[in-house]
Amino acid sequence: MANYAKAKAFLSIAAILLALVIVHVAESRALPKSGSDHRSKRKPILLCTEVYGAVDGDTCFSITKSFNLTSDFFTTMNPNLDCDKIFISQWLCVNGLAL
Repeated sequence: MANYAKAKAFLSIAAILLALVIVHVAESRALPKSGSDHRSKRKPILLCTEVYGAVDGDTCFSITKSFNLTSDFFTTMNPNLDCDKIFISQWLCVNGLAL
């Protein structure tokens, strides 16, 4: 009976911690707003969790629409991307975190 209570308590704590991690990750995806806020001037730390290999005919616009991304998020996650020079098999980040 004591083992059952310990297991139940452990699972409850694990569920709470998991919920906190999910909330943290969801809030971390938000990009800083532009403006005079000093925090927006720093470069974000990027953590890419999903990449896409460009195919013939891809454009920045078509990729953002295909993956339901905002232009701001896409350009933040791909800071050195020249949208006029996307080449076949170029790896582009389509999901991740900007911290």
